[in-house]
Amino acid sequence: MTERAEAAGPERDPEAVSKFVEGFAAQLVEAGMQRMPARVFAALLASDSGSLTSAQLGEQLQVSPAAVSGAVRYLAQQHMVAREREPGSRRERYRVHSNQWYEALTNREAVLKRWEAALREGVTSLGAETPAGRRMAETLAFFEFVDEEIAAMMERWRVHREKTFGAP
Repeated sequence: MTERAEAAGPERDPEAVSKFVEGFAAQLVEAGMQRMPARVFAALLASDSGSLTSAQLGEQLQVSPAAVSGAVRYLAQQHMVAREREPGSRRERYRVHSNQWYEALTNREAVLKRWEAALREGVTSLGAETPAGRRMAETLAFFEFVDEEIAAMMERWRVHREKTFGAP
């Protein structure tokens, strides 16, 4: 099987796969993700194995190894992909997490905690009774609310995922 066929999966139209990858990547870019990480993530998500080598990604997306490397670095920092060594080889494979959305949201939770701490400091520094302090307090309350809701939602998702797809 060629790298291109493996990237597209058996019995699939490579053009249809490419159209999906580019379309989904465009949606991710519209939501704020950088273009190349969005394309790499969509390609990994669309592969049957959920993992591809740099060469496979480069061939499928028609980009340089450096572009793939930068995209993977970003996606790994966001906890959306992992690097793995191919057994008996020096080549790395990049794997999309089976629960990539959970990982991504969990990572965002840590960001929310840091923002909450900064906002608490802002309320104290500005004075809770000033207009700016009240605005900071309301923003803090919003992020605390979102943080609690995400935690509850993630627990509901774990239960739903297990019922729907079995234990991870």
